[in-house]
Amino acid sequence: MDTVIKARNVWKIFGADPVNYLKSMPEGRTFDEIRADGYIAGVKDVSLEVSRGEMLVIMGLSGSGKSTLVRCFSRLHDITGGTIEVEGQDIMSLKEKDLIELRRNKMGMVFQSFGLLPHRTVLDNVAFPLEMRGQDKHDRRKRALEVINLVGLEGREEYFPRELSGGQQQRVGIARSLAIEPDIWFLDEPFSALDPLIRREMQDEFLRLQDLLGKTIVFITHDFDEALRLADRIAIMKDGAVEQCDTPDQIVLHPATEYVAKFTEEIEKSRVVHARVLANPVNGSAPEGEAVRAGHTILQLARQLVNDTREELPVADKNGNLIGVMNRQEALDVLLGAN
Repeated sequence: MDTVIKARNVWKIFGADPVNYLKSMPEGRTFDEIRADGYIAGVKDVSLEVSRGEMLVIMGLSGSGKSTLVRCFSRLHDITGGTIEVEGQDIMSLKEKDLIELRRNKMGMVFQSFGLLPHRTVLDNVAFPLEMRGQDKHDRRKRALEVINLVGLEGREEYFPRELSGGQQQRVGIARSLAIEPDIWFLDEPFSALDPLIRREMQDEFLRLQDLLGKTIVFITHDFDEALRLADRIAIMKDGAVEQCDTPDQIVLHPATEYVAKFTEEIEKSRVVHARVLANPVNGSAPEGEAVRAGHTILQLARQLVNDTREELPVADKNGNLIGVMNRQEALDVLLGAN
């Protein structure tokens, strides 16, 4: 798969002389030991890759380093050590002019604080990055109207931010970031200021947009339920380091550390784990009878699992092609909880 962002052994240390400190720092220095030395490891030896069209959700508690890492990806922070490549370019080697061009033409950013210009209309707010790019008025208006319609704000083009709800203001922020047609989209807790009902609606809208546009997305949240709902993969951070990066199914089934296990212990596994994850290769002939859908969660298959008496169930993709067989007891253990 085409890699868009590649981070290798990335450090971001805050303090008086971080570069020299990192060079002389003993290997294996812990977060607390680094802090005792008078420095803060905002990002601690992180290696990650983000593929084209993937949604990587970075999550962790406040102070875990998730926002710092994403700011390193866009070089809003200069890293202290390691390398970050965006579409094959080492972003630390880019001159200021080239870096600005990369951000203007390739990257869209949405933050928790909507950052709307209060004295500009919805239309003018959305068109603002195109104005900064020097695009003529007719073209930027046309593009702004397209994305306003895309995020469901048609009819509110001439409203001012104060006349909009929180959810509508966030839609304006999303539309503004989409106006430049970014290949890479960074979203830093964009829905956390919204009430639960609006937040759920915005997640639905976001999934619809992603299905339509297929962007490469790095999405930050501290909400594990939100991460499970949105992510292709989840990276869980603690003290600047990535504890585990994997699919939601694998994180729930096989937490790599005690810290990750604490995140998952209250999660109902059956609504996260899909049949395809439990599918094993066919050994001999496949079981006869109705197949289960690979893309269905174990919870969605609950009635079939309870009523079906076969030891193994065939698992088929959306086109009906057999991809493996699932042990019924293993699936029931996920559904009901193993003893």
